[in-house]
Amino acid sequence: MHTLLVILGGFLLLALMVFGARSMDRAFKPILPLYLLVWFGFSALNMGVGIYHAGYSFMAELPIFILVFGLPAATAVLVARKF
Repeated sequence: MHTLLVILGGFLLLALMVFGARSMDRAFKPILPLYLLVWFGFSALNMGVGIYHAGYSFMAELPIFILVFGLPAATAVLVARKF
């Protein structure tokens, strides 16, 4: 459940950044690197919590990190191409 909530948080951040770009009459494409950097940081922080507080190993957390970062990031790339 936690993983799903974090992924939804990534989509929410994406929606906020797209809305912010559109409200300033700008394209999302130039903002994409900023989104990816911020989302990578949050995803890495989530991985760190899993390792240090929940006691999972790095290798156990790596597939979750890829999923948590990858789904919103791939969606952001597709949105940047479209808008």
